[in-house]
Amino acid sequence: MNQTKKSTGKYRWSICALLFFATTINYLDRQVLSLTWTDFIAPEFHWNNNDYGNITALFSIFYAVSLLFAGKFVDFMDTKKGFLWAIGIWSVGACLHAFAGIATAGWITGDWFVGFGGSKEALKLVNDTGMVASVSVTLFVFARFVLAVGEAGNFPAAIKTTAEYFPKKDRAFATSIFNAGATVGALAAPITIPRIAEYFGWEMAFILIGALGFVWMGFWVFMYDKPEKHPKVNTSELEYIQQDDVADSKLEGYVPETSTKVTFADCLKYKQTWAFIFGKFMTDGVWWFFLFWTPAYLKSVYKMTALQAEIPLFVLYAITLLSIIGGWLPTYFVDKKGMNPYEGRMRAMLIFAFFPLLALLAQPLGHYSYWLPIIIIGIALAAHQSWSANIFTTVGDMFPKKAIATIVGIGGLAGGLGSTVINKGSGVLFDYTKETNMVFMGFKGIEAGYFIIFSICSVCYLIGWAVMKTLVPKYSPITDL
Repeated sequence: MNQTKKSTGKYRWSICALLFFATTINYLDRQVLSLTWTDFIAPEFHWNNNDYGNITALFSIFYAVSLLFAGKFVDFMDTKKGFLWAIGIWSVGACLHAFAGIATAGWITGDWFVGFGGSKEALKLVNDTGMVASVSVTLFVFARFVLAVGEAGNFPAAIKTTAEYFPKKDRAFATSIFNAGATVGALAAPITIPRIAEYFGWEMAFILIGALGFVWMGFWVFMYDKPEKHPKVNTSELEYIQQDDVADSKLEGYVPETSTKVTFADCLKYKQTWAFIFGKFMTDGVWWFFLFWTPAYLKSVYKMTALQAEIPLFVLYAITLLSIIGGWLPTYFVDKKGMNPYEGRMRAMLIFAFFPLLALLAQPLGHYSYWLPIIIIGIALAAHQSWSANIFTTVGDMFPKKAIATIVGIGGLAGGLGSTVINKGSGVLFDYTKETNMVFMGFKGIEAGYFIIFSICSVCYLIGWAVMKTLVPKYSPITDL
């Protein structure tokens, strides 16, 4: 046994590292606008909060809908080309933001041949600030559309790659590692992007961060190939990677996988698909709620400025890195407890589903110190990322490789819809509780609103797990798709 482990290659972890950096770049590109618009972009284009809100809302819609088709596209193009197209498109979209000033000046003044500095000077001379805002917002929406279409391909392609390079028992761990790129991106963005914008201009922040994707593409071209074709994957490592294929071939009713493309209708026939859809719908919104609203929560409840909130938010995201442990836990259950991959994964997800219950205590304990809700929210986010790594890999447990990206895309759309519901609902509730000074469970005003949403978030995972377990009570791989 030890000799086998020593002779097994480790190239699959190089591929996992590529997925980690792709996810990091994905989140960096997504955050450039949010970290530059108030100080650099809004004064130039005369934006208000509603303008920015429209841009972000449309991006969320573009991203959710694109996920549905991105998964199908990745399955159609296959992993290597599909991932290249995805990151290429979103890198172009990221860089396009930088030219919105030049295009706005050209649209209004007719002079398209000005640089970044020239466009700023030209816009200062325009008296119709409403037109400047309207044209620039339209151009940014277009750039966000291109960004969303490309970024939607990241997770379907990454999950498909993980299924190609890792056996089922290791996929959650590999997914938790590359998924940690989201947290690293969230940590790196506030300490890099504003400084680039300050010293080199907001345009260069979009260009430099966007260019990282093109660098990644070069590594992907030379480092990725199917494991059975890759010269750096030795025979022992290939046997380790493909161990599930041997086991599945012994199952009753097993049918060898074909290259026939699958349709959305084909995928929706199975309970396994609906289990994934419901799990994503119930839980993705919790992640986005805490990311979008925690800064506002610190400002509304604890009267923190953006500068004062910087360190608490950094600590919060750092705690989220604990999610890597969540990817290891199913492997422990498989290796040490003898469970099959799906059974071990569901056991781990049940454990993670209990941690968000701590969110019930965030508001009550927050009266002692704001650090207590920060720590609680950090733990909840770490639990979410652990849950996320495992729910993604349930797709690889159940479906043939040719359908994985398509299923992930369908679930991504469901998660996007869930995120829209909870974030839009939260905004309405917070305005209502603030205006009416509503009292609920001892909390008054906007604090009551946050307590209600925290309470909803705390139980979403247990509800999601219960429905998933009801739909798919035991390991039931799809062999006839």
